[in-house]
Amino acid sequence: MGKSCLVATFLSLLLLFLQTPKYVNAGFICYGDVFNVSYGVSRDYFFSSLPTNVVSNGNFYNGSFGRDSKNNRVHVVALCRRGYETLACKTCLEHVIDDTKSRCPRQNSFSWVTDESDDISCSLRYTNRSTFGKLELSPVVINTNPNNINSSIFEDMILFSQEWIAMVNRTLEAASTADTSSVLKYYNATKKKFTQISDVYAFMQCTPDLSPGDCKRCLRECVYDFQRQYWGKQGGAVSRPSCYFRWDLYPYYKAFDDVTRVPALSPQASSTILNGVRDKKSFQGFQGSNIVIMVVPTVINLLIFVVLILSWKRKPSHTGMNEASDSSDGQSMVRFDLGMIFIATNNFSSEKKLGQGGFGSVYKGVLPSGQEIAVKRLTKGSGQGDMQFKNEVLLLTRLQHRNLVKLLGFCNEKDEEILVYEFVPNSSLDCFIFDEEKRRILTWDVRYTIIEGVARGLQYLHEDSQLRIIHRDLKASNILLDAEMNPKVADFGMARLFNMDETRGQTSRVVGTYGYMAPEYATYGQFSAKSDVYCFGVMLLEMICGKRNKNLEKEEDEEEELSAFVWKRWIEGRFAEIIDPWVAPSKNISTNEVVKLIHIGLLCVQENVSKRPSMTSILFWLERHANTTMPLPTPVAFLTRLSSSLPQSPSSSP
Repeated sequence: MGKSCLVATFLSLLLLFLQTPKYVNAGFICYGDVFNVSYGVSRDYFFSSLPTNVVSNGNFYNGSFGRDSKNNRVHVVALCRRGYETLACKTCLEHVIDDTKSRCPRQNSFSWVTDESDDISCSLRYTNRSTFGKLELSPVVINTNPNNINSSIFEDMILFSQEWIAMVNRTLEAASTADTSSVLKYYNATKKKFTQISDVYAFMQCTPDLSPGDCKRCLRECVYDFQRQYWGKQGGAVSRPSCYFRWDLYPYYKAFDDVTRVPALSPQASSTILNGVRDKKSFQGFQGSNIVIMVVPTVINLLIFVVLILSWKRKPSHTGMNEASDSSDGQSMVRFDLGMIFIATNNFSSEKKLGQGGFGSVYKGVLPSGQEIAVKRLTKGSGQGDMQFKNEVLLLTRLQHRNLVKLLGFCNEKDEEILVYEFVPNSSLDCFIFDEEKRRILTWDVRYTIIEGVARGLQYLHEDSQLRIIHRDLKASNILLDAEMNPKVADFGMARLFNMDETRGQTSRVVGTYGYMAPEYATYGQFSAKSDVYCFGVMLLEMICGKRNKNLEKEEDEEEELSAFVWKRWIEGRFAEIIDPWVAPSKNISTNEVVKLIHIGLLCVQENVSKRPSMTSILFWLERHANTTMPLPTPVAFLTRLSSSLPQSPSSSP
């Protein structure tokens, strides 16, 4: 019997040894566009002193080098694992620098190098934009053990998963709790005894420039990635630019030398991972009967939770969010607690401010869950602000489209009126198209995509939503750009709601932005879907020309307004003078495509309202392979000659 036990133990250890090769060498990836030679020169020069700078700054360093240009300045974030000696840290960084130069000559890159054979563990990220202090979740690199968990060793997978979840929770909470005594403040290594195996190891680390909430979110996403895609493998590592997670059945790169072993927990003590797994396929390696065993208690707990929520429905919220109801049609919207808004925006600190508008300011915020938000704080005591607030809540509650900004909720406590939106990271279109440096990012394909997206958003407002909405203030500063440069129409404070059988309206109070207003609206207060079409045409011409529209009374030393500039060169056939010089030299641009967009823009800004196309027609013409005949444009509306008759109403700002 003793010999049998000895043989079994030996075979188990041998099996583990054979099934745990040194498979995790690095989370390494090149990404982004290929940059010019100057970028590579700047990067290599900066790399020459990087290892020394890292070790002299407590094993973490960030900096930049090169000309202040999108394609020349290199921004670097680098670190070594906590406790690394100087020589080991330098060796690791030199290793990854050499690898980077050969594999990513002129691209962005990030790597988390973890080669246990050489006992090295470090991270290097460089980009052509500053990422310091920003949560970077993509791209993602996943390395896993090629072998599956062996059922002969782990006979009870339910027990194993519970103990694994408890271990990951423990590691994540410890790693995302800032240790202010260390430069590398986000770090944890856990060695835990499991019931069916001696020890299991987990390691997590974030770059120290993050907030605790961002670190936790990053690590949580890494855990989700492994669960969704590789559950059942004997270990794995998930790397993101801002964080790293690895677990295995053996210790690696001496991260666990001074770690106290945690005893196994009973199944009852194991917690549910990360407040709930989001993907139903996270544990696809389980057998059907085991899934039932896990799901039934979860459903029971969920039912209890629902009952508790219903019983507390009428009591004050302590979570910072309530569900409010729009009494007009029963549509629900989240009402945020003012205290939560103050915490999310750091009491509306100037560092969080994104911009100033006609009716208030916009701030970036982070909810306790880690979700980023944009908070519009309306100016106190503004009657116009009150109207805008109610209008925007009522409309956006009922509008859902990928090219419209999403309203998450509102707050109207005390004398504050606040709107909470999804955070759109790339600011607004005007910050790019009218900036000499950033305009280069807007390639012809990017501009075309933005134009199409805005058109789809307007078509939804005019024709496809359950309401008929006229925006009335469409302009470049009210078009937000997400991380992929997809457009989202924003700022519905001026919008008007029509019944489906209505086509136009009139107001004695003209609001909007001069230069984008249709002439019939600016002069007589008449507005319709064709008013938005006019605004869209102005925006489209700005995108093609790279110039801001002028709406000033023409003097000898002033530029003519954009629509007049384009119209004159159109009828003279001087198309090349219309196109933005930054995109004109590109060989990938179809001349016919450019001329088509100019044609569409001129049709939109015609003075005759009935001649302007609908957004449906515009989208049809925008189809790149569409071979259709468009009507010839009639003379555009020259608002300069009408400027003296414009009503003196305040204009809106972004």
